[in-house]
Amino acid sequence: MYRTHNCGELRKEHIGQKVTLCGWVQLKRDKGGMIWIDLRDRYGITQLAAEQTTTAPELVKKIDKIGREFVIQVEGEVIERYSKNDKISTGDIEIKIENLKILSESEIPPFTIIDNTDGGDELRMKYRYLDIRRNPVKNALLLRHSIAQEIRKYLDAQNFVEIETPVLIKSTPEGARDFVVPSRMNPGEFYALPQSPQTFKQLLMIAGMDRYFQIVKCFRDEDLRADRQPEFTQIDCEMSFVEQNDILEIFEGMTKFLFKTVKGLEINYDFPRMPYSEAMEKYGNDKPDIRFGMTITDVSENVKGKNFVVFDSVDYIGGICLNGGAEYSRKQIDELTEFVKIPQVGAKGLVYCKYNSDGTFKSSVDKFYSESDWAIIAEKMNAQKGDMILILAGEKERTLHGLSELRLRLGNELGLRPRDSFAPLWIIEFPLLEFDAESGRYHAKHHPFTAPFDEDISLFETEPEKIRAKAYDLVINGVEIGGGSIRIFDKELQALMFKNLGFTKEDAEAQFGFLMNAFKYGAPPHGGIALGFDRLCSMFGGVDSIRDFIAFPKNNSGRDVMIDSPSKISQAQLNELGLILGETE
Repeated sequence: MYRTHNCGELRKEHIGQKVTLCGWVQLKRDKGGMIWIDLRDRYGITQLAAEQTTTAPELVKKIDKIGREFVIQVEGEVIERYSKNDKISTGDIEIKIENLKILSESEIPPFTIIDNTDGGDELRMKYRYLDIRRNPVKNALLLRHSIAQEIRKYLDAQNFVEIETPVLIKSTPEGARDFVVPSRMNPGEFYALPQSPQTFKQLLMIAGMDRYFQIVKCFRDEDLRADRQPEFTQIDCEMSFVEQNDILEIFEGMTKFLFKTVKGLEINYDFPRMPYSEAMEKYGNDKPDIRFGMTITDVSENVKGKNFVVFDSVDYIGGICLNGGAEYSRKQIDELTEFVKIPQVGAKGLVYCKYNSDGTFKSSVDKFYSESDWAIIAEKMNAQKGDMILILAGEKERTLHGLSELRLRLGNELGLRPRDSFAPLWIIEFPLLEFDAESGRYHAKHHPFTAPFDEDISLFETEPEKIRAKAYDLVINGVEIGGGSIRIFDKELQALMFKNLGFTKEDAEAQFGFLMNAFKYGAPPHGGIALGFDRLCSMFGGVDSIRDFIAFPKNNSGRDVMIDSPSKISQAQLNELGLILGETE
């Protein structure tokens, strides 16, 4: 073997032993008479030492030749280190170099391979194989590995079976855009890459597999951001003969298990379960961070009718109460006002009212509202002396979104969202359908196979938008970690669902005939969930971006700058596939 030990293994008890190590040169220091080398591998760093006056000249020449990132093999004796380093696990010892072999030379790397590197994002992505040598990225990938193993351990104990499903599948509507793959053997026809294995896991339930899971790659052709990649990984699961509560209990248990085994945190309470409507009214979104208050209050009835045209002319007025906000300066308030006006927030302005410590009120609209008016509003919002009320107005959905963004910004500024605290909850009772004005029809809030509440089925004919879905999302700290639903397993109900989504019988047959046909042969009640594995890893790792937890990620344009992909293909390949490219702008 090339080595007897790794670079993170040796301790005081190994002193006096002859060892062989291999790794990359992290750093070489020549202090005139003594040469030290930090040798690095996946496991850690070990210091090597050579005294020039007592080391063979040929060996000194080899040592002189090596530079950063050279791959070397070194033989020597483990000795006690004179100047110990308590920042590394091998800091009590060093290796007295007796023999050294250069296994591979290295050019000067394009950035310094240390924890706090001088390389920018694009440069490090181009040389990702070098970036992975750095501890932050390496440790992120090791954490990802550990989480995957714990997931498999838990699900195996719960009688789940890991089954792979196809990657080349049929393109279906709904959701994001598909990535498509032309078929050479079937000219003019295309595969799609799966946005999820949804129909296959349902077929596995019909096949009697009872409990399925897969840590699986999924693909969506959508605009990217920090927590999105065109290819991502799901923990995909499905169960037969279950109701919603059964699934929530199993995967709440898995979440608690991961917190305990991966983070060392014990969660000994039941996760709250919050209806979608409550989440939207109180937090302005369906993935609330419940670690802090500052919830939204509808004050429309309290502020309308006072001749303030901004409030009198809109559908909805909502506010949040900022504890201690009466101390905010004019500059700080102006910054919040500018924030709510940015396109991502979408408000036209901000109204504020300070509830001063002496019990008086001072607002930006004193011309229209008296002290008694504000006293009523303050009582409704549970505002105390020293607080500040912040109000937005407009179309309800947009205003709730704006208040949600303002709340989260203030939570960040005030340190109310620390990375080392966690507050999981379930969001339940989602709408089954949502109306899309552009297409003029209803779309599935989750997907077309989500079951409605039994008592709401009659609303298909009268008020489809009021139908509740047997759907649920797991949310932690304002991040949607995963979601799922109880599935429709009755072919008649599934046909009704397709009808309300605007499918003709022919469309439904063309897209999902294989699934509908399977329902004819005895489909069990079933449901499942898909958890975002990359997001789960980044949350446990304490960072916002999922890129650090993906070995070879893509940038915000969906490009792999390391291998220069996507790229053009030859005319011969296009001809073979029967493809003709149109003009591009």
